[in-house]
Amino acid sequence: MIIFDKLWLTLKEKGISQYSLIKDYHISTGQLDRLRKNGNISTYTLNQLCKIIGCKLSDIAEYIED
Repeated sequence: MIIFDKLWLTLKEKGISQYSLIKDYHISTGQLDRLRKNGNISTYTLNQLCKIIGCKLSDIAEYIED
């Protein structure tokens, strides 16, 4: 299972708010909701988040076994 717990920590470290992701970078509230619930996210969205935040995928996502 892929979880996005690291995303929220990385956003805080970089000083980027969820509001900023929505308003400045056009990340939808639906996408953020899926991330909060560790739901399905496209690789395009993950790529965009890495570009926006300036980080590696491992800084925002982690695989754990169920």
